Amino acid sequence: MRKLGDGFVGNSYDTVGLYLASEKVAEFVHRTPCKMSTTFNEFSGKKVFLKMENLQKTGSFKIRGAMNKVLQLSEAECEKGLIAASAGNHAQGVAYAGKARNVPVTIFMPTGTPEAKVNATRGYGATVKLVGQNFDEAYVAAREEQLRTGATFIHPFDDLAVIEGQATVAMEMLQQRPEIDTIVVPAGGGGLLAGTLLAVKSTRPDIRVIGVQSINAPAITIAYKGKNDGILTFQGKTIAEGINVKVPGKLTMNIIHSFVDDMVTVTEQEIASAILFMLEREKTLIEGAGAAAVAAVLNHHTPSSAQNIGIIVSGGNFDIGKLAECQQMSLKVPLAK
Repeated sequence: MRKLGDGFVGNSYDTVGLYLASEKVAEFVHRTPCKMSTTFNEFSGKKVFLKMENLQKTGSFKIRGAMNKVLQLSEAECEKGLIAASAGNHAQGVAYAGKARNVPVTIFMPTGTPEAKVNATRGYGATVKLVGQNFDEAYVAAREEQLRTGATFIHPFDDLAVIEGQATVAMEMLQQRPEIDTIVVPAGGGGLLAGTLLAVKSTRPDIRVIGVQSINAPAITIAYKGKNDGILTFQGKTIAEGINVKVPGKLTMNIIHSFVDDMVTVTEQEIASAILFMLEREKTLIEGAGAAAVAAVLNHHTPSSAQNIGIIVSGGNFDIGKLAECQQMSLKVPLAK
C-alpha cells in the first residue's frame, strides 16, 4: 500500500485498525443490503449496486464511525461527557453511541437542520443546541463549549477512529459484491470517502473510488484538483446539507489526495431528481447527500469504462417537507437516460 503524506500515523497505514473497527461496530450496526436494481441499470446503462445505508440504525452510515470512536474512549474521557457538531447524522450516531456507554452527550447543530434529525438526536438522549447557519458555524460553537467544559470532542470526520468506522461500509460492499469495479461515494468533510479509500485501496487497488460533491459545496473537489476547473465557488446552500462542509479535514484530505481516482460534482437539480428517482422507482426515501452519489451515476459523471458500480447511499434522514422543493427543482433538468 502506498505511503501517505505527512500528518498521518507513521507516514503509512496499518490495516489492523480496519478489522478491529469491523469487529467492534458489528454488534451495534446493521449489515445493510447491497442490492441491484433492474430499473436503475436500465437508466444508467450499467450494473449498479446500491449499498443501502439509509436503512442503517439512526438512518445513516455515521453511526459506524461514531460507535468505533466512542467504544475506544477511556472511562476518564467518558466521565467528562461527549460533545460534537453535526448537520444531523453524526449527531444521531454520537447520541446513540453515548447512550450505549451511558455517557451524557451534547450536540451543536445548525439552525436549519431538518427537524427529523433534531428530534431523532434528542430521542437518543442527547442535549441539542441549535447554533449557526451551517455546519462550520456549529462546529466553532461546539469547540468553544468543549474548551469551556472539558468535554470529550467527537469529530465528525477528521479522526482516524471515525474514518476506520466508516470504512466498514466499503468492507461489507467488497464482501457482498466482489464484482464491483467502481465505488461512488458522497463527500462533505471526507470521512466516508477516506474510509472507503483505506478499505478499498489496501485490498483491491484495482477498484476505482470516485468522490461526489454538490457543485454548491465543492471544497474537497477544489482542493483535490488544485483549481476551480469550472466549478462554482462555495455557495453555502444545498439540498444535500449532510455534505455541506466548507473546510474538509486535514487527515481526510491527506488520504483523499493519496488515493482517490477522481472527484466530480453534481448540480442541485440532479440531486433533487435523484431523490425523486429513488422514491418513485426504488420506493425508498434518501437524503440529499446519498442522492448526490446516485445522481453522479444517473447523469453519467462516472467513467464510461465502469461497468459494475457500487453506490454508497449514505443516509435516509430527509425532511419530507422539502419534497415539493425537490419536485420544483427536478423539473428543470430531466433525468439522463
